[in-house]
Order: sequence, then C-alpha cells, then structure tokens
Amino acid sequence: MTAATPTARPRRPSRRQVLFGVAVLVALIGWAVVTLDVLPERLLRLPGGLAHIFHGMYLEEGPEWEYLPDAIGGMLESLQIAWIGTIIGAVISLPMGLLGARNVTGGIGSNVMRQVLNAIRAVPEVLLAVIVFIPIVGIGGTSSAYAGTLAIGVHSVGTLGKLTAEVVEGIDPGPVEAARAAGGNGLQVQRWGVLPQVMPEVVAFWLYRFEINIRASAILGVVGAGGVGEALTQAMAFNRLPRAGIIIIVIIVATILIDTASGWLRRRIIEGAAARVGGEALEQPEIAEVRTA
Repeated sequence: MTAATPTARPRRPSRRQVLFGVAVLVALIGWAVVTLDVLPERLLRLPGGLAHIFHGMYLEEGPEWEYLPDAIGGMLESLQIAWIGTIIGAVISLPMGLLGARNVTGGIGSNVMRQVLNAIRAVPEVLLAVIVFIPIVGIGGTSSAYAGTLAIGVHSVGTLGKLTAEVVEGIDPGPVEAARAAGGNGLQVQRWGVLPQVMPEVVAFWLYRFEINIRASAILGVVGAGGVGEALTQAMAFNRLPRAGIIIIVIIVATILIDTASGWLRRRIIEGAAARVGGEALEQPEIAEVRTA
C-alpha cells in the first residue's frame, strides 16, 4: 500500500510578479474611479446625507408605528413571492442540473445545458421583471406580485441548476455503478444512485436561495413588481421618511428571523443524524447503540 502523496503547494510568485499584479490592480481601480466620476467631496457628503435620512426616519418624528400592519402585510407578500419563486426554481432546476452534470450526461449535452443555465443566470431579476414579465402580465394588484414571482423563479433556475450540477459531479460513483449492475435504467440509476447522495446539499441550496430571494423580492418592488419594496419606494418618493423607517425595521427583523431559521435548517439537513445542542453534536440513540455494541 503506497503512502498518499502530499498535495503540492503552488509556487510562490516572484517579487516582480507581485509588483506587476499590484500595478494592474491599482490601474483598474483608478480607471473605474475616473470613469465613474468618484469625487472626494461626494464621498465626504455621504455620511451627512445618511445622518439626515436616519434623523428623518427615526429621530425627528419617530417611525410611523400606525403603518406597522400595512408594512407587515407588504413583507408577507414579499415572502410569498420569494417562496413561490424558489419552488419554481427548485422544481425546474433539479432535472436541468442533472442534465448539466458531466458524469450524468457528458459531452455536448452537459456543455449545452450549462450554457443554458449560464444564460438564465446572467439576466438579473429586475431586468426579467421589467423587460419580460411585467409587459406580459401587467402591473398593479396581484399582477405585480405575479410578475415578481416569475422573475425570481426563472432567475433561480440558473443559479440552482449550476449548483446542482456541481454537487452531482462530486458524488461517489459506487452507488451509481451498483444501480446499473442491478439492471436499473437511466431514471432508476438517477433515483437510487444519484439523488440520495445529493439531495441534502441540494435542499440546503434551495433554502439558501430562498433567503436571497427574500431580498430580491424587496428590490423588485422598486420597479412595481409587488411586495414590501413597492411600499418603501412610494414612501421615499413622497418623502414619507417616518413611514419608510417602519418599513425598513420590518424588513430587517423579518430577514434576521428567516436567516436564523433557514441557517438552522440547512445545518440540520447537512449534518443528518447529528443534532446540535449547545454547540455539541449529539448522536441519535440508535446510532450510539450500534457504535457501542
């Protein structure tokens, strides 16, 4: 039995290469600053502008607490948009991710599917809503929320499909070979040899994407695609800073709560049988009995 060969570390770059890389980085930053007309006096005015907005939202009159029920209603609509959009993305991306994995499709098929996923992912949700779905389904009322849901769902397909393909490419080939040796067809091999290995991580990706979609649904409200972002845009447009302040509080609190719950679920799914209590992993009783037997 041969000893494992240690992984070779990359060669340390020379001083000349380091200086060249730093010079290129500085040149790119300088080019971006000049192109975007980033002036020092504008940057110096930024803290004062933020302080003025904060004062108008929370200190001058205080948040408009009577608008809290409406703000919560808008946040619930954003959650619904994000949830349905995530389900759409998950259902469509799973087969596309399988087809995009090189160890499943291989050759031209996987490359074509990966480029399709790249093309979908390249178009932001805002552009999908403005250019495609709002003109199709209209704006106002439930139509706006429907457009936002479709935009989030389609964009989620590209990201989730790519992540699914990468997870599938890292599976253990043993169960796949066993399913084929047992006479399973293509679908059966995927069902019994591939999916059981990848589904915990794939579901964790779905939950993480749901967190991202909550933020995206709030942003889509700026272009009239429903949700709490639409109420925030109207409040800022009419200089209703106290109302905007309470909307921002609702967004922050809801995001923190959902991120915390989703993070716990992701850890629980990936860890499997190990449940974390007080930072320590505890095994299920049946597993502990097997190990002590």
